[in-house]
Amino acid sequence: MTPAITLEELVAWNEEISTLWRGHLEANPALLELPCGIGGNATVQAFVRHIWGAELVWSQIIRGVPLTDYDVWPQGPLQALFELHHSAVTNFKVLLADPNTVWDERSVHYPWRRPEQPKPTPRKAMAHVLLHSQRHWAQLSTLIRAAGFPSGIPGDLLLSSALD
Repeated sequence: MTPAITLEELVAWNEEISTLWRGHLEANPALLELPCGIGGNATVQAFVRHIWGAELVWSQIIRGVPLTDYDVWPQGPLQALFELHHSAVTNFKVLLADPNTVWDERSVHYPWRRPEQPKPTPRKAMAHVLLHSQRHWAQLSTLIRAAGFPSGIPGDLLLSSALD
């Protein structure tokens, strides 16, 4: 066994946490309307849209398929937002299963990249978006706990089954 954490393991952790959050938000739909303010998102629902939408767009960029424009991402309901995540995971798994994916070439071009910024490798871009999601779930956990609605979601990697 290698001591390195693989992208497959990060995808599994991402799926696990996203599924837990979806279940918690479905069971507590009023949380979706809580004021948020993180990253300019007015509500928790808008923030969840950002998390799962970013996963989708980055998965499309890395895979080299047409991007789903931000303006056509669904605003809701939660299930429609979860489909953004589901599509992203499908893209990630296709990339991971493809023996022709070149992981170490600086080839990922993303539209908001400044000319002076180097292109990341597909490996780095995928790790970025998967950790981006985890960071935002932690922020959301803090936000709803401070608002009096603790989730009880075990977001720490230590508590995940992803690396067992």
